[in-house]
Amino acid sequence: MQLRLTNTLNGRIEDFHPIKPGKVSIYCCGVTVYDLCHLGHARSYIVWDVLRRYLTWIGYEVTFVQNFTDIDDKILKKAKEEGSTMQIVSERNIQEFHKDMDSLGIIKPDRMPKATKCLDPIRNLIKELQSKGVAYSIDGDVYFSVMKHTNYGKLSGRDLSQQQQNADGRIKESEEAKKQHPFDFALWKSAKPEEPSFPSPWGQGRPGWHIECSAMVKEELGETIDIHLGGADLIFPHHENEIAQSESLTGKQLANFWLHNGMVNVGGQKMSKSLNNFTTIRALLNQGISPMTLRLFVLQAHYRKPLDFTHEALNAASKGWEGLNKALSLNINHGEELGWTNDYLKTNNNLNSKIDLAEEDKMFRLAMNDDLNTSGGLSVIFELARPLRTLANRLEHGEANQLSEGEKRVFYQKWVSLIELAKVLGFKPEKIINSKPQQVNEESILQAIEDRKKAKSNKDYSKADSIREDLRRLGIELIDKSGGITEWIKK
Repeated sequence: MQLRLTNTLNGRIEDFHPIKPGKVSIYCCGVTVYDLCHLGHARSYIVWDVLRRYLTWIGYEVTFVQNFTDIDDKILKKAKEEGSTMQIVSERNIQEFHKDMDSLGIIKPDRMPKATKCLDPIRNLIKELQSKGVAYSIDGDVYFSVMKHTNYGKLSGRDLSQQQQNADGRIKESEEAKKQHPFDFALWKSAKPEEPSFPSPWGQGRPGWHIECSAMVKEELGETIDIHLGGADLIFPHHENEIAQSESLTGKQLANFWLHNGMVNVGGQKMSKSLNNFTTIRALLNQGISPMTLRLFVLQAHYRKPLDFTHEALNAASKGWEGLNKALSLNINHGEELGWTNDYLKTNNNLNSKIDLAEEDKMFRLAMNDDLNTSGGLSVIFELARPLRTLANRLEHGEANQLSEGEKRVFYQKWVSLIELAKVLGFKPEKIINSKPQQVNEESILQAIEDRKKAKSNKDYSKADSIREDLRRLGIELIDKSGGITEWIKK
């Protein structure tokens, strides 16, 4: 029953063995904190939360590090639009990130370094790359020379001759002329007028995107780690460039396992603001979607496959969670009828079960060990929950007095096992909330528009964005016009 994971580095499912017996080091690429988290973030961080929970459950000591990118063009653009600062925008969205992750029941990482707090390691790493001859500086900018790294492309499988120019995506065309090769990417960017900058041997500026993670991995976990995580969209160029930087510096493999989750589609289309199908976690939860429904929806698909978000699929997940929650909540809703008092729990919690649940445990482990097959794990959990849901229905009809003490004991042991396995997937009992879209009238839309205006005047842009997203999910699109006028249309 060895844990096996698909390693993006070679495309194969491999037995997982950590560098240090009994200990696992994990680095997860975090968010660029310029806005609220979206459904794609929810998918990624729910999946990696389950990986962490499962590794811990099977006996590993896990160190989980996840960064914040708090220096970026998108953050600067947002700050300029708001008339605020990079720090204000990033700190606000870091707090909003924690709110969303807490809502979804995601365990906080052990450490969450920020790029702005890792500048010395970043500068030192760049200097070392220069001294090794794989980086060069021009007019205050420093670039990594991809032609100097013989294994460039080993993660993504791309050949330099086949790659498109400006693959970085964060370097403007005006900067292309400076580079020795079109695919070279920025390690340090020279300061621009009226933008925040930091001192360096190359002049005032700020780090490139990719170098931040290389520096933070080395600083927090060392030269080689067990697992590096991220979305499939990060394979190229971000993770490819991380490998090039780190391995050029150390001569060692950056990570033994690279795991990537699939992307989220909405109604068969890629989620994008330009397509008006962009959905934030906050907007979904504000509509009354249960956090555990969202977790169930995500875990029903294999983490490596695309996930298609539709209201029909979400409603199906809501019904599924309602049934599972009924079983998980037996002690809350019917503990008194079952005689599951505190004394009973203390007395029976450590007793050997009168039923054999070894098969359920085995099937759950077999599924999860098969490349984190959460769909298979869910099947085991739902099967275990089936008789408990039936019991809950019986109790709702007043049949508690028909249960013998032996039956109560058996149900209790099933419930304990269910709670344990459900916890591995991050489920916890909660009140079921109707996930059907709310109906809105013109009066409520106008009130929402007014509330949004007040939020913007108070510079509470997070709330203003949330109101817009809430209306969008209800089929109402806001159109901001000059003079502070906001009109609305029904899509």
